[in-house]
Amino acid sequence: MAFEGLDDDWVVWSEERHKAVLAYRPDVFDSDAFPAPCLPTVYLTKGRRRRHPGDQTRPDDPWFVTLYLEPEVNRPEDRYDSREEAQAGAVELAGRFAAGDVDYRSLYQVPREAYFEKLDELTGRGE
Repeated sequence: MAFEGLDDDWVVWSEERHKAVLAYRPDVFDSDAFPAPCLPTVYLTKGRRRRHPGDQTRPDDPWFVTLYLEPEVNRPEDRYDSREEAQAGAVELAGRFAAGDVDYRSLYQVPREAYFEKLDELTGRGE
């Protein structure tokens, strides 16, 4: 299994040759109570994530792991030399997030209080 040890609150949303996406609690962040872009995701990409379609990677591109809370709100990316290292890094980051060990509030310029309250409840940060 590529994402061995992945916290139960996370699911492998998609997995491709040069990209994988992990989603946090899609049962909660289902676009009814929160806008769909508020689904916390971890992207694992070969090369930096690009908005243009198509395979634009080069063999020597490093792997990046990035936590997104919204399309324009993300934690600084972590860089890895191999996909295996990046997968382990993604699992570790996802576990820290689920345990409440990632300060997601500091990533926002304009806070979403109801969203933060739900994340605090789910990750145990409010305790």
